[in-house]
Amino acid sequence: MGNIVAIVGRPNVGKSTFFNRLIQRREAIVDSVSGVTRDRHYGKSDWNGRKFSLIDTGGYVKGSEDVFEAEIDKQVELAIDEADAIIFMVDVESGVTPMDEEVATLLRKVDKPVLLAVNKVDNNKRLENAVEFYSLGLGEYFPIASTNGSGTGDLLDALVEALPELEETDEDDLPRFAVVGRPNAGKSSFINALIGEERYIVTDIAGTTRDSIDTRYNRFGFEFNLVDTAGIRRKSKVKENLEFYSVMRSVRAIENCDVCLLVLDATRGFDGQVQNIFWLAQRNRKGIVILVNKWDLLEKETNTMKEYEAAIRREMEPFTDVPIIFMSVLNKQRIFKAIETAVRVYKNRSEKIKTRRLNDVMLPIIEGNPPPAYKGKYVKIKFCTQLPTPQPQFAFFCNLPQYVRDPYKRFIENKLRKEFDFEGVPITIYFRKK
Repeated sequence: MGNIVAIVGRPNVGKSTFFNRLIQRREAIVDSVSGVTRDRHYGKSDWNGRKFSLIDTGGYVKGSEDVFEAEIDKQVELAIDEADAIIFMVDVESGVTPMDEEVATLLRKVDKPVLLAVNKVDNNKRLENAVEFYSLGLGEYFPIASTNGSGTGDLLDALVEALPELEETDEDDLPRFAVVGRPNAGKSSFINALIGEERYIVTDIAGTTRDSIDTRYNRFGFEFNLVDTAGIRRKSKVKENLEFYSVMRSVRAIENCDVCLLVLDATRGFDGQVQNIFWLAQRNRKGIVILVNKWDLLEKETNTMKEYEAAIRREMEPFTDVPIIFMSVLNKQRIFKAIETAVRVYKNRSEKIKTRRLNDVMLPIIEGNPPPAYKGKYVKIKFCTQLPTPQPQFAFFCNLPQYVRDPYKRFIENKLRKEFDFEGVPITIYFRKK
C-alpha cells in the first residue's frame, strides 16, 4: 500500500503536465492492459523505490475562474484531509497571485509535508524571478519545468523523503471488502443491515458518515473485514460538488481491499461518478461486485432487470464479467446474496490454476485459433503459466510477443474466463519471449 500525494494549485499552472509526466513512465507499463483509462486524474508513480498514488485535484473542477475561487479552498481542504503529502504548484510567469496567497494561508496551518513547486522555470531570468515565492511563507521552493522535467528530480527526492512511513496493518489475513459508491447510495444502511446493529448513524442527508471504518464481520459462516468509506465530511460541506470527493475518498479504501462492493442507487443508474469508482477498482486489479440498491423504488416492467443489467454491462466494456445484484437494503432483499457473491469473487481472485491444467485447456484453444499473422510473421505460443501474484496474472510464452495485438489478448482473456471462474476479477495477460 502506498502513500497518497495530492497536487493542488490554481488552473493553468501546469499541474496536469506534471501529473502526466510522473505517471506516464509507469502507466505505459501498467496500462498496456486492454484499452482505456477513463480517469485522467488518478495514477500511480514511484521514485527511488517508494510507491505513491497521485491525485491531480485540478482535474475535477469544471467551470470558469470565478467558480474556481470557491472550489479551490474546498479542494485544498480535501487534500489536507486525505493526502499524506501535498505538492502546491505555482507558476513563475504570473508570479504570486492573490489566489496563491489564499492557498498558502490554508497550507501553512497543516502539519503534513507541503512542497512548493514553482513551475515554468526554464531559464536563468525566471530562476531569479522565482525568489518572490518565498513570500508565501512555505519555506524552500523547488523551481521546475514540467514540460521538460528539469528540477522534478529534486522535488521528488524531497517528496519521498517527507512521506510518512506507513505502518503495515495486516495483522489478520481476513479478506477485506470495501463498500464504495457515491454519497447516499445506501452504503451505511447496507452495512447496518449486515451487521444487524446501528453502528453508523444513517440519515438521508448525503455525507453524514465520517471516515472509513473497519468492521470485523462474522456471520453465516463468513469472516472478513468490512471497510466502509461511506462518508464525506462535515454537514457544512454537504452542498458542494461531491463528484471529486467520493472518488478521492474511495482511493485509499480501494487500494487496501481485496473486493469492492460498489453500491449504486437504482434511481440514478451507473453514472459518471460510479463509473469512475468502478475504473479505479478495475485499475487497481480488485475484485468487484456491483450492488444495485433501492431496486424497490423502480417501476417494474416485465424485463426491467435484464435491460438494466445490459445497460450497465455496456458501460463497463471491455471488463463485463462482473456480478450485478439487485437488492433493497430497506426491505432486506438479497443482502446476504451480496456477501455470498463477494466471498465467491474473493475466492476467484485468489484462485491458482496448476500450470499443467492451464496448458491442457488453453493450448488446444490457441492451436485452433492462433494469433493472426502480422507483417507476414506468425506468432507461435508454446506454453502458459499463472504468475505468483496476489491477483490473477498469466504469462503466455511465444516467439514474437510484440506482434500479439489487443483483440487477441481479449480473445485469450474471454477464453480464460469461460474455462475458469474469474467472475468479478480483472485479469492481466502478458505475452513474453520464452
